Amino acid sequence: MDLTINCAQRASDEKTKKLRREGTLPAVLYGHDGTASVSLKVSNYDAEALLRKATINKSVITINVPDMPWSGKVILREVQKHPWKNKLHHLSFFSIASQEFIEVSMPINFVGEAIGVTDKGGTLDMVLTEVQLKCPPNAIPQSLDVDISGLDIGDALHVGEIALPEGSSIAADDKLLVVSVLAPRTASSDDEGGAAASEGAAGETAAAS
Repeated sequence: MDLTINCAQRASDEKTKKLRREGTLPAVLYGHDGTASVSLKVSNYDAEALLRKATINKSVITINVPDMPWSGKVILREVQKHPWKNKLHHLSFFSIASQEFIEVSMPINFVGEAIGVTDKGGTLDMVLTEVQLKCPPNAIPQSLDVDISGLDIGDALHVGEIALPEGSSIAADDKLLVVSVLAPRTASSDDEGGAAASEGAAGETAAAS
């Protein structure tokens, strides 16, 4: 999906409150020129249209700033909203054109059904559903597919076992648990729990009398 937004450079003496009243949103661009940043402004209408399609720290966006002039690929780093009006307040963009690697938020897509769940009544425990992926800016996947169909009771899958696109890595410990299959509760454990609860109630009754 090609995402594009047009912005204008914002003068240092332009008041952000006045801009917002006029339907314009203040924004900032980082990374286009080393450590320098540039203040921008964008139509509130265009910003809302962009946010209906873009994902923070993931979607690659082409930003055009004709009066700089500058045009390039960016990702949306931050979206600020008014604390109680729920209106857009500020956008932050980060240029990826000169970056060898970028770090993006990546959802984990669990593929298949674990045999320990379908055949043996276990419970799938999804501990991690999103990771920070470090990858080239021109090779950002839509999601990370993780096949869980082979997981049996007691099996677990960790970060280091996720298949990654070439040249990519996950910014997390390889031993971090992603998903596991828990054993089903047995009738005996339920009975023991019920018996313990009954004994506790009986003890409380005896103490009260």
